[in-house]
Amino acid sequence: MITGAVLGVIGAQALHAQQPAESRKVLVTQDLEGIDGYEIRIWRTHIGPGVIGQKHYHPGTECNYVLAGTLILEKGGEQPVTLKAGDAQCARPRQVLVPKNASTTEPYESVVVMIAPKGQPLAVPVK
Repeated sequence: MITGAVLGVIGAQALHAQQPAESRKVLVTQDLEGIDGYEIRIWRTHIGPGVIGQKHYHPGTECNYVLAGTLILEKGGEQPVTLKAGDAQCARPRQVLVPKNASTTEPYESVVVMIAPKGQPLAVPVK
């Protein structure tokens, strides 16, 4: 017989299994008035518990504000930075980044703002 406690654990594992490892949800994309050829983008980032995100760069200046969780961010050419809820940081254009959720039980969430040349991708994978 399976107890309610066991079902609760199985249900929690199934819930985590259904969540994407890393995702971005674009909230705003808008031309910058008075600065021809540039736009601002705002998005939310989610990185699941224990997930190491994809190595990538952004084509513009990218700044993020941590809403929840803790992130270890490897920034090309710099020492890794640990960010927790309430922290903010910026990365220069084309700086290679590798985000790692520092927790194996809690997701990482942030709001990101990027100013970049118009029409560029949100992020560019790096091998």
